[in-house]
Amino acid sequence: MDTYIFLVIALILMYTKGMSLFMRRLHLPQVVGAVLAGILLGPPVFGVIAPSETLELLAEFGVILLLFSAGMETDFNQLRKNLKSSFIISFLGVAVTLGAGFGVAYWFGKSPVESFFIGVVIASVSTGIIVEALHELGKLKSKTGTILLSVSLFDDIIVIGILAVAMGGAQGEFSLYSLGMTLAKMVGFFGFAILGGLFMNKLYNSIYEKFGRTKRLSVFAVAYCFLMVYLAEWLGLANIIGAYIAGIAFCNTKCVEYLETKTNVLSYMLFTPIFLANIGLKASFDSMDTNAILFTVFFVLAAVVSKFLGCGLGAKICGFTSRESFQVGAGMIARGEVSFVVASKVTAVGLISPDIFLSVIIVSLSTILITPMLLQLAYKEKRKEKSTQKQQST
Repeated sequence: MDTYIFLVIALILMYTKGMSLFMRRLHLPQVVGAVLAGILLGPPVFGVIAPSETLELLAEFGVILLLFSAGMETDFNQLRKNLKSSFIISFLGVAVTLGAGFGVAYWFGKSPVESFFIGVVIASVSTGIIVEALHELGKLKSKTGTILLSVSLFDDIIVIGILAVAMGGAQGEFSLYSLGMTLAKMVGFFGFAILGGLFMNKLYNSIYEKFGRTKRLSVFAVAYCFLMVYLAEWLGLANIIGAYIAGIAFCNTKCVEYLETKTNVLSYMLFTPIFLANIGLKASFDSMDTNAILFTVFFVLAAVVSKFLGCGLGAKICGFTSRESFQVGAGMIARGEVSFVVASKVTAVGLISPDIFLSVIIVSLSTILITPMLLQLAYKEKRKEKSTQKQQST
């Protein structure tokens, strides 16, 4: 066994915490500091740590546990109430962003097929970053926080569905049968998730009433999470969908606060810092020429503006206030893990050129830095409005 990995983990934990504290002193989101710590430690700056399969695996655990915690912190009544709005916001966000990505790529001389898949790559969002930013602001259970999580869930479903069908068509494998199988897998997974969630909810309430808090509750909850992750991955869906839905199964149980506490300790002590730092470690700017830089600049602008406008407009159409629409649009800007998964899949089969992956990383890093700051601004202004109204009333 290579013992160097222990030194790597120690450096990541120390640097992410140090940079997070530094960001807090500057009144900036701590998640930004954790990502910057990865950039500093990685190839772009000091080159102390290089990306590796081990870190990638640990980072995967981080995003899974992050989404599992987010599911448990979801306000189920708000989620159920806003399902229609979430779908409309997600659909508009994906459509506008895919179109913007296609337009930029086609303008830079890419083929229609490659331009389409480049649009698909940036159509998804990073639910993990959204969760981390909302968690830091204490807004996970707010109205817009719940909407953001459910919209990001629909985003992953829509993007993965488009990817599955479009890849089959681009490779000459599209048929009504393949489309039907993709839809059947999704329906089957969510059907199982609903039944499994209802069963686990009743079981945990029953156990809690009889035995109270016990470590076994948290152990089996995490086991159920990874079971749902496996099923989602096995059926060709994003594993984070399985993690988030597993968390929802426990969100209104009587022991949910206990489960959240145990899971958060497991996540934030080790896996979440590695997940955030690993994003920065992937950054590399060595192969960028003038044309690539210009393309990436427009690519970033398209990713930010299209998602903000598409989701913000969707929220406004669904009856949200201007402030809430701004929060939804800002929160949906972040790109990350799903974009990497989609880019890897389409690059592996030759549907987009490998150099696009670097642009995807830069888009991800840019939006990860922008999103928490915009969310902080949106919620901060809201707090200012409330305090002003309170002073006027007194």
